[in-house]
Amino acid sequence: MTRTHLNKLALTLALTASGAAFAIDFYNKGNEPGRPFSLAVRAGDYVFVSGQLGTGPGGLVKGFDAQARQAMDNIATILKGYNLGMNDVVKCTIMIADMAKWDDFNKVYVTYFKPERLPARSAFGANALALGGEVEVECMAYAPRR
Repeated sequence: MTRTHLNKLALTLALTASGAAFAIDFYNKGNEPGRPFSLAVRAGDYVFVSGQLGTGPGGLVKGFDAQARQAMDNIATILKGYNLGMNDVVKCTIMIADMAKWDDFNKVYVTYFKPERLPARSAFGANALALGGEVEVECMAYAPRR
C-alpha cells in the first residue's frame, strides 16, 4: 500500500469516526437470508469484504485446497459487484484452522494475484471456523470514487 493509499485510508477512518457524511454502500447480492453481516461494505474509497469460507451453492466444499479456492472465488465474485477485481485488493486477512496447511494455502492464494501486486497480508491459526470450515479469507480493496 502506498503512502497515498495509507493517507486516504487514515482520512476515511477519521471521517467515519467523526461522523462526516460520505456514501456508505452495503453489498449483499447472493448473501443468504438471515446472515448477520453484509458480504461487503464500501466506505469512501475502500471496499471491505467480509470473511469468506469455501462455500458454494451446496454448502461447504470438501477438502482444504477446494475450500481455499472457493473462498478466493467468492471474494472475486463480490468484488465484481463493485466493478473491481483481485488487482484492486490491498490487504487480506487469512484464518486457517490448521496452520500446518499454511504452505498449501499460499500455493492457491498466489494464483489469484500478479506476482508484483500481492496485497499486504496477515495470517493466523484459529481453533475453529464457522460451519466447520478449514480456511476463511477477508479482504480490503482500494476503489477510488471517480
